[in-house]
Amino acid sequence: MKPLNFIRARKWLTATSVAAILAVSGTGIMLSVQQTTAQISVKVGAPASFADLVEAVKPAVVSIRVEGQQQIRNLGNGGDFFFQFPDLPPDHPLRRFFDQFQRDFPGGPNGRPQTRRFQAAGSGFIISADGLVVTNNHVVENAQDITIVDDNGDEHVATLIGTDRRTDLALLRIEGAKDLPYVEFADKDVRIGDWVVAVGNPFGLGGTVTAGIISARGRDISANSYGDFLQIDAAINRGNSGGPTFNLEGKVVGVNTAIFSPNGGNVGIAFAIPADTVKQVVTDLMDDGHVTRGFLGVGIQNVTDDIARSLGLNRARGAIVTEPTPDGPAGKAGIMAGDVILKVNGELIDDALDLTRTVARLAPGTPVDVVVWRDGKEVAFNVVLATRVEQSLTEVPQDNQLPAPAAPASTSVGLVLMPNDAGPGLVVADVMPDSNAARKGFAPGDVLLQADGEDLVSTDQFENILSTIKSDGGETVLIKAARDGRVRFVGMPLN
Repeated sequence: MKPLNFIRARKWLTATSVAAILAVSGTGIMLSVQQTTAQISVKVGAPASFADLVEAVKPAVVSIRVEGQQQIRNLGNGGDFFFQFPDLPPDHPLRRFFDQFQRDFPGGPNGRPQTRRFQAAGSGFIISADGLVVTNNHVVENAQDITIVDDNGDEHVATLIGTDRRTDLALLRIEGAKDLPYVEFADKDVRIGDWVVAVGNPFGLGGTVTAGIISARGRDISANSYGDFLQIDAAINRGNSGGPTFNLEGKVVGVNTAIFSPNGGNVGIAFAIPADTVKQVVTDLMDDGHVTRGFLGVGIQNVTDDIARSLGLNRARGAIVTEPTPDGPAGKAGIMAGDVILKVNGELIDDALDLTRTVARLAPGTPVDVVVWRDGKEVAFNVVLATRVEQSLTEVPQDNQLPAPAAPASTSVGLVLMPNDAGPGLVVADVMPDSNAARKGFAPGDVLLQADGEDLVSTDQFENILSTIKSDGGETVLIKAARDGRVRFVGMPLN
C-alpha cells in the first residue's frame, strides 16, 4: 500500500477555509476573497490514572482453574507406532489428512479408548454477593473440577449452573459464598473511542490490568452464532477469556472472549461479548441453567447484488430463505424458499446475521409479523415462533427422482451439467475456467435444484430459462444449488 502524503494532507486539513467569489460585470471580472474559520471543540475525558477504578473493581475479578478428561485421538499406520493429535474441528484443512491414518478402533492399540487429564485457566467476574460468576463456555467446557481463585489468592470450589455455546457464555456459583464483592453490568452502550479497562488472568498471571479504547462495534468474527462483538485494543492474551472489560464508571461493558493473533499473543485486536447480550443470557441461565430463544425455522443466507438484481430488489438487503425447516413456524405460515425476509415486526433486516439476532431476542411463542419479497412485491405473514433447538443441515430431498439428460452437456454460463442419479436437479460435472460459473464459486459435485424458481429437470430447460430472462432484458438468473447437503442461492450474471 502506498503511504499517505501527510505533508500534502495538512494543507487541506487546516481550520481556515477560503471562498472565492466571482462577480461578472459589464467591464470585467472582479475577484474577492472571504475567510471563514471553523473551530472544533472536544471535551477530553481521559483520566490521569485508572488506579481508583482498578481498586474498586479488582476484588470482584477472579481466576478460574479447571481440570477434566478428554479423549485422545489416536492415529496409526497399522503397526504398534502411534501418533497422538488433538481433536481437529471438522472443517480444519488437516482433518482429512489425519483421518486417512485413523484405524478402525476407537482408542489405543488394544482397542481401549484413551483419555488424558487436562488443566486449563481462564478469567471470570462475580455478579452477586452469593457468588454467581460469569465466564466463557470454552473456559469450563468438559471440566470436572472448577476452582475459583479470588483477588486475595483464596481458593473456592465452584459448580456449573449452565452454559450457552451459541454465545460462548457460562454461569458458575461459588459454593457457600456470601457477602462477596461484585460488579454490575453497564446500562448504556459504549461508543467507539470510549476508554475501557480489562482485568483478567493472562497466561496464569492473575489480577492483570490493561487499558485501551473501544475500536469498533458489531464485529462478526464467526466465534458464535450472533456475531455481535466489541473490538477493543486493550492488551488481551490467552487466559483473559471470560474476564470483564469495564467502562470508567466501573460497570462491565463486555466479556473478553477472543483475540486476533498471528502469533498467539496480543496484537491490539481483541473481541468482547457486549453487556446487553451477557445480561440476557445470564438471566436465562439463572432461571433453569438453559437459554431459550425464538425459532423462525428457516435456512438463510445474505442477499448479494446479483441476487437482488435477479429478484428485482432495489438493493442487496434482507435475508433470502434457502429452505424452510420441515414443520417449522415459517413454513407453516407460508414462507417458501426464495423469499427474502425484509422486516420482522416492522424492523428492517439488513442481512442474515441481523435476522438471526432479531429472532434470538424474542421468546418462544411470540407472534411476529414477517414481511418478505416475493414475485416483485412485499408479502406479509404472521408467524408464531417456536423454541430453538439445534438443527441439522438441510438435506436435499432424495425421493421423486426427476428425468434428466442422458449425458453431460455444456451451458452458456460455463457449467457442464449431467443427470442427478441420487435425486432431483442437475449435477455439475465440470466448470469452465474464466466463466461466470467459475467466478461465482461453482464446483463439480454441486447440484442445481432451481433456476428462476423452476425445478430443473434438463439442460435444455436450463438454457431456455436463461434465454427467456435475456429476451426480457434481464441480466441475472437466480440459481438454487446444494453442496454437501446445504442449500444456497446464487445470482449468476448472464452477460
